[in-house]
Amino acid sequence: MSHSTPATANGNDSKKFKGDRSPCSPSRVIHIRKIPNDVTEADIISLGVPFGKVTNLLMLKSKSQAFLEMASEEAAITMMNYYTPVTPHLRSQPVYIQYSNHRELKTDNLPNQSRAQAALQAVNTVQSGGLTLTAGLGGENLLLSGQSPVLRIIVENLFYPVTLEVLHQIFSKFGTVLKIITFTKNNQFQALLQYADPMNAHHAKVALDGQNIYNACCTLRIESSKLTSLNVKYNNDKSRDFTRLDLPTGDGQPSLDATMAAAFGAPGIISSPYAGAAGFAPAIGFPQAGLSVSSVPGALGPLALTTSAITGRMTIPGMAAIPGHSVLLVSNLNPDIILPHALFILFGVYGDVHRVKILFNKKENALVQMADATQAQLAMSHLNGQRLHGRVLRITLSKHQSVQLPREGHEDQGLTKDYTNSPLHRFKKPGSKNFQNIFPPSATLHLSNIPPSVSDDDLKRLFASTGCSVKAFKFFQKDRKMALIQLGSVEEAITALIDLHNHDLGDNHHLRVSFSKSMI
Repeated sequence: MSHSTPATANGNDSKKFKGDRSPCSPSRVIHIRKIPNDVTEADIISLGVPFGKVTNLLMLKSKSQAFLEMASEEAAITMMNYYTPVTPHLRSQPVYIQYSNHRELKTDNLPNQSRAQAALQAVNTVQSGGLTLTAGLGGENLLLSGQSPVLRIIVENLFYPVTLEVLHQIFSKFGTVLKIITFTKNNQFQALLQYADPMNAHHAKVALDGQNIYNACCTLRIESSKLTSLNVKYNNDKSRDFTRLDLPTGDGQPSLDATMAAAFGAPGIISSPYAGAAGFAPAIGFPQAGLSVSSVPGALGPLALTTSAITGRMTIPGMAAIPGHSVLLVSNLNPDIILPHALFILFGVYGDVHRVKILFNKKENALVQMADATQAQLAMSHLNGQRLHGRVLRITLSKHQSVQLPREGHEDQGLTKDYTNSPLHRFKKPGSKNFQNIFPPSATLHLSNIPPSVSDDDLKRLFASTGCSVKAFKFFQKDRKMALIQLGSVEEAITALIDLHNHDLGDNHHLRVSFSKSMI
């Protein structure tokens, strides 16, 4: 059965790409690796459906691989942006996705394609029905004819802050959450949340309406919204579009306070025992109050959250933070290049690194001890699967409680380092602004602490000297101490951050480098 593809996607367009074999150039064909044996065609298609129409599929089960073709490159880019910080799972197994070198899938003459085509047809029938899901697919779908993928959520009895991350963590259990907007109306904390699929919204509403997030407070009231899609302009504490990591925060990177104040009137609209806007936990010093959900007696089963979610940071769905597990095992390092300092700087973007040990007899592996379990989770969720020195990092929680230092007189060639008292920790101060500027690795870096004597050319030359290609550069209009620099790839940016964070620019200024969520 042949099916037509949009004219732009084949013909002249695809010829341009023939010589272009770099793995990063976007393509509407997505290559999926390490798929579990029992995966069905429908499982593979389900990865793409939230982001647009899936037009073809090729399963190579013997190689544990599959190719998925989206109707447009935009849909494929949205899909890749969504799955870059969150590893997709099929049948509870992580799978790895990247753009394919193929510009389209030609499967007409291949054997065993009938099942793939049948699965595609089933999905597309449902999709083209829009929100009125086609009858005959089972009883439940008949009830959904008017169901929107958007839910309106009101949180009553707000005795503790509920952040956007907390909502994301709870609602993600029912499907892919694409966008969330939080706001205050009639003295109530409310949110609009858009799922990829109206079905997910229906299930979440049935399961969560009337439930308490924390014991005996923060009750969820959920109804279906009349809106069918949300338009998110900024990614910050108040709103987020998980398919677009490139959105601005709404006001230069450093601070969200002004934007928030402007958007939500005077602080403290929400009558609750803490001052300031809801969901702004880190700045309020809420974590210092020492509440962890586990210490609230009888915390709710279904919504019981890990402590880190309350402090306003995301943990990986399905990975409860294990108290005290602050040591990470990092594997697949490049043994010829790796030094403790590089891991200290890179992992230091997501928390304070206390100790690093590169294993003496197996230098591909290292142990990294973070200040606490939340920071370990954060570093693992952002860095696992990223490339460093030409290799893909694999990061898991280690069973070790701490990293042992070598005994006096038994030095191990400098492979173990203690950074507990390093002046370079980013998160020492409680409520530090750095807590609000934690982003996944990106090709664009945020630079700060630039002295007036240093020009854009000086900085471009400095970055080029580490072997990166500089694609774009711009100083912040309001503040020349800060700038954005866009490099050739995420891997180049990771290397540049390791090499140049804390680089002495003269005039007693040391360059600060972070990953940016803005593009230039």
